[in-house]
Parts: sequence; C-alpha cells; structure tokens
Amino acid sequence: MSEPANQAQHDYMEAEDAQLVEWAKNDTEAFGELYTRYVQKIYNYVYYRTGNHHDAEDLTSRVFYRALGHIGNYTDRGVPFSAWLYRIAHNLVANWHRDRGRKKVVPLEDHIISGLPFDAPEAITETQEERERLLASIRELPEDRQQLLLLKFVERLSNAEIGAIMDRTEGAIKSLYHRTLLSLRTILQQQEDESQPEKRRKRFGL
Repeated sequence: MSEPANQAQHDYMEAEDAQLVEWAKNDTEAFGELYTRYVQKIYNYVYYRTGNHHDAEDLTSRVFYRALGHIGNYTDRGVPFSAWLYRIAHNLVANWHRDRGRKKVVPLEDHIISGLPFDAPEAITETQEERERLLASIRELPEDRQQLLLLKFVERLSNAEIGAIMDRTEGAIKSLYHRTLLSLRTILQQQEDESQPEKRRKRFGL
C-alpha cells in the first residue's frame, strides 16, 4: 500500500518550524507536528499564569484551536513561530484574568531564583527563609516584570521573543529586565541590612 502523497513528500519530524508552518496552512499533519513540539511549553506557561491545571488545560487547547484557525494568515516577522503561540496564550490568559476579576499573580518556582544572574545566587538563597524572602520580593514586582522573569528564566526565551509576546521592542525588554534586576537587588539589600541586627543577636545568643 502506498503512503499518502503528503507523507511521502514531507518529513515532518525533521522539518524546521518555518517549513512546517507553510505546510500547515494546507496540511493538518504538519500542524500536528507543531502541536507536538510546543504543547507542553505552552501548557507550562499557561499553568504558571493561572495556577491551576484545569484552566491551564482548557486555555492550552484554546491556544492551539485559535492557532489552527489563523495559521493561514500567519506572517514570519523575524521571531520564532513559538513566539506567536505564546502571544496567543498571553492574550487568552489576560482575558481569563479580566473575565474573572482575578489579580494577575504569576505562580513562581525555585528555578526562577536559580536563574537570576546575581553575583552569588547560592549565597542569597542558602536558607529556606532567604528563598522565601526572595520569592516574596519578586511577587511585589508589577505583573509585567513578573511575567518577564517567567518568560526569561522558566521559558528560556530571548529578548526578541519576549518582546513579540509582550508587544514591546527588544530594547524595551532589555531596559525592563535591567530595571527589574536593580529593583530586586535593592529590595534584597534592604532586607539584608534590616536583618543584620537580628542575625548578630542570634549569633551571640542575645
């Protein structure tokens, strides 16, 4: 029995995203390969933004349903195809928060901490108390800065990709990133200064 024409002509697993996107405009199997490549990453992103598995599964399905419906109009703008998927997810999650009147809280994990480029992150976070302090500091940041840390240190995206998702220029993302790190350093230093008297009292049993 001969293979269907599209399977005989296309090696989906070896194809680059750009080629798959072109095929996917007329070939659902090509879109299926794109789905396989990115469904877990999109799910993780949505889960971090919503905080529960049920809504994350529902919104992830809606991301790919919307992508399938609009892929015929997709235009390569110089950033990876995945950034387009994240952008769809970003918009759906924003609508989800708005419709429910929920506060936009980004559930944060330890690998955000481990990825922060401080001079000695292991020293900053050597105790559970200090880890919790750093997470609390991150949660005090505006929602867009929390999302930036999520995209950079959990999703491992480039500044250009993050800019495409957050609808900002690459330069604006770089600026926001540096301001965010400076804010965190300031908060942590203030916390350290405030905790020094208490640490000395404990050290000498006072």
